[in-house]
Amino acid sequence: MTGILVVTHANLGHTLIETLELILGKKQENLLAISIDIKVNPDNLRKKIHQGISKVASDNGILIFTDMFGGTPSNIAYSFLEEGKIEVISGVNLPILLKAVTARKKMDMETLTTSLVEYGKKSISLASGILKGSKRS
Repeated sequence: MTGILVVTHANLGHTLIETLELILGKKQENLLAISIDIKVNPDNLRKKIHQGISKVASDNGILIFTDMFGGTPSNIAYSFLEEGKIEVISGVNLPILLKAVTARKKMDMETLTTSLVEYGKKSISLASGILKGSKRS
């Protein structure tokens, strides 16, 4: 099972995981949130992420989700990229996190990350477009 680390500004990651576990009805293994305070020294933040990686470590790799591309959580998380072992996906949302948790036992890292990026893009909808009959707007 792929380990999942959610690295976000403030408590967003904790809230996403709390909501996910409420929906799924149970606590999830190898899933952890790291809150980033941009006022903290980057070296200390890097250590915090490194500790999180150690806690969710898995033979099937580690997937790090961050809240937005170019933000401090993403920029620090990118330093841990290791092809085939640690991957980073920016733009985490509840649907993509749910999909990751439910699919991580069934797929290798490359297949999982590819499918999650596509799924994440498809999980965003414009309500008025749906109501007008278009698939996604």
